[in-house]
Amino acid sequence: MTGSAKASGRARPTWMNDELDAVADLARSYFTKEVEPHQERFAKQGYPDKGLYRRAGDLGLLCMSVPEQYGGGGGTFAHEAVLFSEQVFGGDNSLHLGVHAGIVPHYLLAYGSEEQKTRWLPKLASGEWVAAIAMTEPGTGSDLQRITTRAVRDGDDYVISGSKTFISNGHNADLIVIAAKTDPSARAAGVSLIVAEVDDDTPGFTRGRILEKIGQKGQDTTELSFDGMRVPAANLLGPDEGKGFKQLMSQLPQERLICAIAAVTAMERAVDLTVAYTKEREAFGKPLFELQNTRFELAECATIARVGRSFLDECIEKHLHSELDVATAAMAKYWLTDQQGIVVDRCLQLFGGYGYIAEYPIARMYTDARVQRIYAGANEVMKELIARTL
Repeated sequence: MTGSAKASGRARPTWMNDELDAVADLARSYFTKEVEPHQERFAKQGYPDKGLYRRAGDLGLLCMSVPEQYGGGGGTFAHEAVLFSEQVFGGDNSLHLGVHAGIVPHYLLAYGSEEQKTRWLPKLASGEWVAAIAMTEPGTGSDLQRITTRAVRDGDDYVISGSKTFISNGHNADLIVIAAKTDPSARAAGVSLIVAEVDDDTPGFTRGRILEKIGQKGQDTTELSFDGMRVPAANLLGPDEGKGFKQLMSQLPQERLICAIAAVTAMERAVDLTVAYTKEREAFGKPLFELQNTRFELAECATIARVGRSFLDECIEKHLHSELDVATAAMAKYWLTDQQGIVVDRCLQLFGGYGYIAEYPIARMYTDARVQRIYAGANEVMKELIARTL
């Protein structure tokens, strides 16, 4: 049983095994001892220390589902599900490992050439490089067909021009998967994915400001600009142009499942923290937990978390067998992140005034939760995807 399972009292997921238990223990130790103590500093600077990715790589915690021949752990998505869950329980909201280990490597695995996979994946698995994916633009949110970033073929290069925003890991990124229009006259069929290796001296590439957010303050979310940046044409994820939109749609269910994992784990952690607090905090001469309203609120929140966990585990099982469809992933992302907001809000209320103080984890969890209903496709878009299948 993982640390999070012990804490919340939930049943051990059917997809867990002894190896995954060991991964959970290692990940929990890493986050609680090496990452969480620095959260305040990361929040002030707006990004985590890049060396923590290298440290996670040294521990074997990155790209665990990537085949060993490319530097990964040779495991399955279950290994990453454990990692993302333990990150939430470990109190870290700065490292965006969902993007670095759970999203970008799978674009490379699914669509990259053998040369591309051999060149890029080991550097992500080791933490030597940090990965990002640049989809969203200032004028477009969830409508990826309307992106305006251009990639024009010029000899052996693409010349990329445009702007991206809300890019997780943008400040630390060394490798960026860029969604760009190779055919501006087309909508979905004009989108291609091109991989750029970047540093601060890359001509035509500028990291903009680190955006100040209401939550996840230590996780860098950055504006990126491309002004005639040249990228080798061999860096196209293909093998052909115009496949990018279909590639994005194929990979987004896993991204949405990662959001769902964070949502359920946050609910479980919120209940754990609030039960502990209300048993210690006194009101009217007795522990707050002894008041009926407190017990009933926590009973309801614990039930929502348990129901959410059951649905999430079913989705993980389906995904491990390549059976998770777009609509079910959308259901998980929308409903579980909605419930995360509800449960964390109700738990914060039981902390009273202390729940509004930033040094308390429940306060940070409250502001961190809000973006879950927005990124990886807004929840309104998730409902539209579900409705199309009815």
